[in-house]
Amino acid sequence: MSPKNLLISGGAGFIGSHLVRHMVHRYPHYTIWNLDKLTYAGNLENLRDVEPMPNYRFVKGDILDRDSLQALFDQQPFDGIIHLAAESHVDRSILGPLAFVETNVTGTVNLLEAARRQWDGHFADKRFYHISTDEVYGSLGDTGFFTEQTPYDPRSPYSASKAASDHFVSAWHHTFGLPVVISNCSNNYGPFQFPEKLIPLMIHHILTDQPLPVYGDGQNTRDWLWVVEHAAAIDLIYHQGRTGETYNIGGNNEWKNIDLVRLLCEVMDGLLGRSPGTSARLIHFVRDRPGHDRRYAIDATKLEKELGWKPCMSMKEGLEQTARWYLDNSEWLEHVTSGAYRTYYDQQYRGR
Repeated sequence: MSPKNLLISGGAGFIGSHLVRHMVHRYPHYTIWNLDKLTYAGNLENLRDVEPMPNYRFVKGDILDRDSLQALFDQQPFDGIIHLAAESHVDRSILGPLAFVETNVTGTVNLLEAARRQWDGHFADKRFYHISTDEVYGSLGDTGFFTEQTPYDPRSPYSASKAASDHFVSAWHHTFGLPVVISNCSNNYGPFQFPEKLIPLMIHHILTDQPLPVYGDGQNTRDWLWVVEHAAAIDLIYHQGRTGETYNIGGNNEWKNIDLVRLLCEVMDGLLGRSPGTSARLIHFVRDRPGHDRRYAIDATKLEKELGWKPCMSMKEGLEQTARWYLDNSEWLEHVTSGAYRTYYDQQYRGR
């Protein structure tokens, strides 16, 4: 492969940092540029091991700042863009939807325009890869799976903003010929995830002996994807996916929220040397959030047939690896749970 300049937006976030690490190590002849605003969920501590690598560059920047974005593209010719920068938490989108419209929609269009202007119709060996979510498809019943042909039916401000950004990416392909590819993934988990998400939230609360808040009756079902395997799938799609196509990425790993929390409690009790059932006593059902989709499940057959990717990580093994990482990195957890997260948690759960 020839040398490339690859820009990854949101590369200091959870999925982004795993992808940056993967690409830096796998493609030493690429220069990997990490563009990140460093919001509460973006943390350069996630990439300490990558910082010394000669093919890694970090740029602090906001995709809403068109002038600084254009200045970056004026200075550096990029062969490819993998776009992950986004507001991504459903609860936050309910509390403050405008930030999701601005970052996820306007920010995506700004990046599309920067790429279009730089490439100026010379699209050979160029690619704009947009990372999205299965939540754009809405809610499933007890059976069935999301496929790439499933109509969009977003139910939250977050999923609506991601659906809109998907449509803009597709529109820039059909209208301007921009070489794009899109993927829609299921729930990711693993190390470095900010603890507003279900699994690290529960780990943090078990460690600090706080209630484990489970929405509604706990029967909401999600398909879970090990983040390291997601990074490998992104790599495959970026290099081998067909231009203009959408690929679903799923873990083939459905769990009801309450069953997942109970399994995590078992794992944590084992790792902490506690009596079985100790952590499960902390489970506390709370009022369901508005518009809470009942079930997501991904059919990733297209990705497996075309590119040969399929997930291998079992949920128990993935939870054990994730929990061990948080136990071994207590300073990271303490650092990110102070300040912004604590304010948010108090607003959400105090008095419930």
